[in-house]
Amino acid sequence: MKWDVQVQNKSLIHRLSKHKIRQRKNRLSTVGSAALLLLLIVILTGCNNNPFASENAAADQGAGKFRITATTGMIADAARQVGGEHVYVTGLMGPGVDPHMYKASQGDIRKLDEADLVLYNGLHLEGSMTNIMEKMSRTRNVAAVTASIPASELRQSEENASEHDPHIWFDVRLWMQCVEQIRDSLIAADPDHAQDYQANAAAYLAELKQLDEDVREQIASIPQQSRVLVTAHDAFGYYGDAYNIEVRGLQGISTASEYGSRDVSELRDMLVERSIKAVFVESSVPARSMEAIIAGAAQQGHMVNIGGELYSDALGEQGSDAGDYIGMVRHNTDTIVKALR
Repeated sequence: MKWDVQVQNKSLIHRLSKHKIRQRKNRLSTVGSAALLLLLIVILTGCNNNPFASENAAADQGAGKFRITATTGMIADAARQVGGEHVYVTGLMGPGVDPHMYKASQGDIRKLDEADLVLYNGLHLEGSMTNIMEKMSRTRNVAAVTASIPASELRQSEENASEHDPHIWFDVRLWMQCVEQIRDSLIAADPDHAQDYQANAAAYLAELKQLDEDVREQIASIPQQSRVLVTAHDAFGYYGDAYNIEVRGLQGISTASEYGSRDVSELRDMLVERSIKAVFVESSVPARSMEAIIAGAAQQGHMVNIGGELYSDALGEQGSDAGDYIGMVRHNTDTIVKALR
């Protein structure tokens, strides 16, 4: 009887052990299936957390095309307009980036090295990157888009008499010369598609000509005594010269230049004396400097509003109304006219 009980117990233990093993196998199978499913989802959707996903997608998109690396968003946009379907353009400086203070990363150096053509503004806009461009130009296709603009059409820098104001894109007619330079640089580097580059450039230049006329008409609608554009730094000088609007900036042409309490006081006093009702902040420059001027004017009993945000050294986010050059100029002009008129 005792022996029968032992046999039964052993049989029961054996069955229980087999049941536990089956459960464990089922759980492992379930975990394995879930892991496999997750892996398939990652592969099929190109998981956003994959650090190489965007780079690989960009490489695939640019495969077989003429590769251009441009420093600023304005230059990258113009290169896409002129190059059309034949080019793949990479811009180094995105929305909100200040080119005056920009320093090239290792990734930027790689993008420059892999490009068939490198386009940059010149006139020391890119700060420390200027030396890199000049060295690369000795052995590579590198072009400053401002190279063909006569010195007589450039504004002198107030900080350094030997330098010029680099913000040429605010005069649409000057920017048209830069587009022509981009066209010529593309044709020289990729002559097989010269005819298309010529046609694309001609169509884009016609749009820019219309843009220039529209801006001129809009600014003229502001009463002369109110036609004063006050911004964080002196980026809009070409805009003022081209479209007959007085421009005052707290900082100089470069945001690298310092401003002091005297600069703030002088600009504040000008706002009070001339009853200027609006100043403007910039997307690539901190707003605190303009806020100090507004507070100072308020202490003297004069209320000044922020008329809106202008895009100075960078385009807006892709897909926004200021995400390309023409959109940026129209946004700035609409914002200025609405606030001052």
